[in-house]
Amino acid sequence: MTDLIKASKFFYHYLKRYKFSFFLIFVTIFLSTYLQVKAPQYMGEAFQELANYVAGLMKGVDDKSKFLHVLGLLLIFYVLASAGNFIYNILFTQVVGKATNRMRLGLFSKLEKLTIRFFDSHQDGEILSRFTSDLDNIQNSLNQALLQFMTNVAMIVGILIMMFKQNVMLAWVTIASTPVAIIIAAFVISKARKYVDKQQDELGKLNGYIDEKISGQRVIITNGLQEETIDGFIEHNEVVRQATFKGQVYSGLLFPMMQGMSLVNTAIVIFFGGWMALNGDLEKSVALGLVVTFVQYSQQYYQPIMQISSGYNMIQLAVTGARRLNEMFDEPEEIKPQNAKKISGIEQSVELSHVNFGYSKETPILKDVSIKVAKGEMVALVGPTGSGKTTIMNLLNRFYDVSDGAVLFDGEDIRTLDLDSVRQHVGIVLQESVLFSGTIRENIVFGRPDATDEEVVAAAKQANIHDFIIGLEDGYETKISEENNIFSTGQKQLISIARTIITSPALLILDEATSNVDTVTEAKIQQAMDEAIKGRTSFVIAHRLKTILTADRIVVLKDGEVIEEGSHHELLQARGFYAELYHNQFVFE
Repeated sequence: MTDLIKASKFFYHYLKRYKFSFFLIFVTIFLSTYLQVKAPQYMGEAFQELANYVAGLMKGVDDKSKFLHVLGLLLIFYVLASAGNFIYNILFTQVVGKATNRMRLGLFSKLEKLTIRFFDSHQDGEILSRFTSDLDNIQNSLNQALLQFMTNVAMIVGILIMMFKQNVMLAWVTIASTPVAIIIAAFVISKARKYVDKQQDELGKLNGYIDEKISGQRVIITNGLQEETIDGFIEHNEVVRQATFKGQVYSGLLFPMMQGMSLVNTAIVIFFGGWMALNGDLEKSVALGLVVTFVQYSQQYYQPIMQISSGYNMIQLAVTGARRLNEMFDEPEEIKPQNAKKISGIEQSVELSHVNFGYSKETPILKDVSIKVAKGEMVALVGPTGSGKTTIMNLLNRFYDVSDGAVLFDGEDIRTLDLDSVRQHVGIVLQESVLFSGTIRENIVFGRPDATDEEVVAAAKQANIHDFIIGLEDGYETKISEENNIFSTGQKQLISIARTIITSPALLILDEATSNVDTVTEAKIQQAMDEAIKGRTSFVIAHRLKTILTADRIVVLKDGEVIEEGSHHELLQARGFYAELYHNQFVFE
């Protein structure tokens, strides 16, 4: 029930702005419902007039005017009711389309404000399923189940009013089985709910698994792990199948149960109606018509109950979807201090002061790390995998906040600075270079859309990628897409370097930018890096130690601690851990 209340609030938040549309929808639902619940009365009168007409014929009187009049009214009522149904369906579909569009926009806007921690702890496919299956379920449920619920509730209320106006006793007979129907529905719904929840959660995990395996397909094929990957998919898929099957079995029980109760209820109405007519409790002149009317009402009364029951599974999918979307909306956003100080660059230094940090409290990554980098100084971070090099990069860009200590820009704690201005002056080249759909030019100016063509060319030349670009048929307007994957890993990194250079960052972070390329491309990248670093405060993270021999200072990390610091020659003379790393690499290379 708590999830249903939260889902209702969630839907109301996005639907409340369409009040006038809902006013029109409710008016048309009211008129259509009135016409539909009034129609059985005329149906009864039509049967009664038909009986009267037949009786008149037996007496030699051929007067069918009353019968035709009632039949004409019945036809008009059904035509107008159908027109009303069409109108409110169109209006409601339009409203739901606008509302789900706003949900999608709100969800994506929220996604762009989330911390890196969220993306590190959630699979891409699981996040994507919020935009696809969850939003699709919500849209389908609102379009069908919610509208159906609204019209069916209106129908039930209208039928109750009409029944009690015409005959109280038959009305009570018609609705006597309602408590039993409610008990059955509540029991089945409670059983189905947990499986529908599990179905959506497991579907998100399955999407995450698929996305992960698609991304790593080359590794899977190289290692001959296709069968093991298929086995893993079968395992995830089976969990989804079982949850889906159990949820649909319970949900599927509702409609036949309600249909069975409807048939039994109709038989009871016919029996009691006939019994009352025979006992003289109903006027003979209207007895047949009244019984026919209540048979119609009995079927109409249970029809909306059956429809609400059959639509429960969709409603539950929408409730589950709303819960999963709310979970994302409840995720903490990046903290941006009010009235924060904006920076215009780095005037003195960037410093990590006695920093302690862990992605979880149980596993510390950095332990009392202190590193101070003066303006214009190039510092290289080296160390084995897991020593904390990339974590330092995450802290310098404030993807994460330190547990203890501080990250300082010109002596100011980064947590007190304007986050946008900090990132505007921090440039990062990652090991895994990302290119976006669009042209090469659009990718280079991604961080600075107002850059001129001359600046784009200058950045590309500095990044050693200009000659390659102008050699392409469309040059800088060459389209980049999954289908047009013409770039090597090194070329992608060079474009990424150009994208970073054009923003003129005050602090440059190069994260293992040459660890995945051949030696020729590495030389080009090294030259581009050297050009980019000139005059800038910079951190360079690399496994290939020969690429950072000219660093002003090398900081050696091991198990999250700074164990050595100095120039290349100083560290070699110290014959410590760095010297061991260097000589080992030299031997193997």
